[in-house]
Amino acid sequence: MQLTINHIDTNYVLDNEGGGPWLTFIHQLAGDHSVWDQMAGFFRNDFQVLRYDLRGHGGTTASPDDFSIDDLADDLAELLARVGAPSTHVVGLSIGGMVAQKFAVNHADKVDTLTVVGAPAFIPEDARPTFRQRAKFVRERGTASIVDATLERWLTPGFRKAHPEVVEQIGETIARTPVEGFARAADAVSRFDVRDKLASIVRPTLVVTGEHDSGTPPAQTKVIADTVQGAQFQLLDAAHLTPVEQSQRFGALLDGFLRNLV
Repeated sequence: MQLTINHIDTNYVLDNEGGGPWLTFIHQLAGDHSVWDQMAGFFRNDFQVLRYDLRGHGGTTASPDDFSIDDLADDLAELLARVGAPSTHVVGLSIGGMVAQKFAVNHADKVDTLTVVGAPAFIPEDARPTFRQRAKFVRERGTASIVDATLERWLTPGFRKAHPEVVEQIGETIARTPVEGFARAADAVSRFDVRDKLASIVRPTLVVTGEHDSGTPPAQTKVIADTVQGAQFQLLDAAHLTPVEQSQRFGALLDGFLRNLV
């Protein structure tokens, strides 16, 4: 399904429109809503599950101008309003976790709970050029050129060997990501910093990270749990894509977290 959100044709999928609390999943950079397929299947009987593609990813058109993580959080707020969701449990992975944090800060009245997966509270100064360089590299060579290096960061060698079909699907998604969608999002990531606002988040919060995540080391993600009062922190045996690599464990964690609150 599609809606025009802040002048962007936005692709989304809604499971179980019949009732239940809202649960929204936000995907990673160079990903799309399909990374949450297993989680949608797990939760669709008890929640209205919303998945969507960020600007310039999947079936959502690219933004004609540069944007920030705040803009992406505003996109989510407008999408929720358009589909009739007064509030939602929000789960974000990687850049999706950055969007989720900004959403919890800027649209606190729309957040029931916050779950951040494999995302930092800020991009360190010395790491910012890395994202700008990736944007430049992709503009020059296309998103297919980053597939192998990205998969190596996202998934452990053991998982890649055991599940080649999953790796292939994720690789195809990376390669299909429009160049400007990736580049503008990478630029937005390079400027991300929500440290001075995290303490304002009062909703129940779960923070999950992979112990083998080289791109976003666990210490960076733990800053969120240490700052948000009462937040829970969970470390899983995975690299960056913990909901994929440890899907059963992640699903059980999220289910337990939500069931204690719903």
